[in-house]
Amino acid sequence: MTKLTRSKTKPKDRIKSLKKRLANAEHNLKKKESKVLETDKIQEHLDETGSKVAFMPNDGPQTDFLAASEKDVLYGGAAGGGKSFAMLIDPLRYCHVKAHRALILRRSMPELRELIDKSRELYPKAFPGAKFREVEKLWNFPSGAKVEFGFLERDADVYRYQGQAYSWIGFDEITHLPTEFSWNYLASRLRTTDPNIATYLRCTANPGGIGAQWVKQRYVEPADPNTSFKGSDGLTRKFIPAKLVDNPYLAEDGEYEQMLMSLPPIQRKQLLEGNWDIAEGAAFAEFDPEIHVIVPFGIPAWWERVKAIDYGYASESCCLWGAIDPEDKTIIIYRELYQKGLTGEALADTIIDMEQEEIKSITGVLDTAAWAKTGYTGPTIGEILQQRGHKLRRADKNRIAGKVQIHEYLKQNHVTGRPKLQISNTCVNLIRELQGIPLSKTKPEDVDTNASDHAYDALRYMLMSRPRLDSPHDRMLDLKRNIYEPADGDFGY
Repeated sequence: MTKLTRSKTKPKDRIKSLKKRLANAEHNLKKKESKVLETDKIQEHLDETGSKVAFMPNDGPQTDFLAASEKDVLYGGAAGGGKSFAMLIDPLRYCHVKAHRALILRRSMPELRELIDKSRELYPKAFPGAKFREVEKLWNFPSGAKVEFGFLERDADVYRYQGQAYSWIGFDEITHLPTEFSWNYLASRLRTTDPNIATYLRCTANPGGIGAQWVKQRYVEPADPNTSFKGSDGLTRKFIPAKLVDNPYLAEDGEYEQMLMSLPPIQRKQLLEGNWDIAEGAAFAEFDPEIHVIVPFGIPAWWERVKAIDYGYASESCCLWGAIDPEDKTIIIYRELYQKGLTGEALADTIIDMEQEEIKSITGVLDTAAWAKTGYTGPTIGEILQQRGHKLRRADKNRIAGKVQIHEYLKQNHVTGRPKLQISNTCVNLIRELQGIPLSKTKPEDVDTNASDHAYDALRYMLMSRPRLDSPHDRMLDLKRNIYEPADGDFGY
């Protein structure tokens, strides 16, 4: 015999719950009715004109993305918001024009295959007669327009597009790219000779991923969502956030949402809530801007100073300047240089210009690679810098020990609460890298070297140089400490 049990739920709570379910059901019914009416109107139009619909965007962000007039747009946020379909549809805006050529990119070939399969469903319906060439991964449209698919597993893959010109370039899941190098290079391929065609850059992304920090810096941080703004490069930009509820086909079912709910907390916030402030797998989880970032102040001229340089030409050169607080030996990173395309001479001159206010030339360390001969007989980068008067020695590049040093300097003093490392808020690139640089998936004791790490490397070189006060005053303090302070306070000796 079945045993009956009394429900522990209070009657008021049950009534409240039932009313909420009823309200939700009524709301969903009204949405479906509205959709039916809308569909009926569209169908009437199609019957009258004899046209066919290949794709109809969802109301909200997907429609906003396809209608955006800004040169450069990111459609990003929660998973399942319809971003990939929007990425495939957007380049079709000029496929009736012969001169139009579009390029859709993903990180790897398997990911690219998923997009190609979706395009096979959509493109022939939208443009009867469109043909896909498998070898070239290229769609040819009846007008002569072309949509090409490509992948960027390494930065060097961008050179496959050297000399090419595109009127539309799209990066699907752009946070999978570790740095902005690929974006910057391919943006230079954006041009057309047809005055009737506007050129566009389009990106989609979920929060998280190896390139989340630079994407966030370029699109999310400068302005409020759905707000047009002009970037430092002069391009008009907009960030359009995506949410699961924007896709009625997934949102109404509920199963996809349940799957996202089962993810670990960080991934759930990224993929379900579209949260860009959560860094997954960050190498320096203890880094806290509230603790480690400070407002610039007038550093006393007599404080000991040091600098560290990580050199690059195609990538950024970074120079960090640090000052040592004599009170507790805290290192203050008060200035940074972060710039690509600098020759040895240009780097030397730029550093000299930035040190104009210093009383004397600051000694420092330089990436050992800058001392290496690279096939030509002229002076190395290190030699050029020395010839210009910079006092430099070779940096200790031990990666694991350097990372450990950063962890040690980020620790807070248990009495004062002050860490041994503080960074001026003007050093935006160092802050960005410490916030977001991820751990290596193959070497968890190291960072991912594919991520943007030039400021990180310079900091590592600086701390591995064992920067310390070396003034007579400091030596006297050390001597006094050794004489008068007990080695063990508990026992008094």
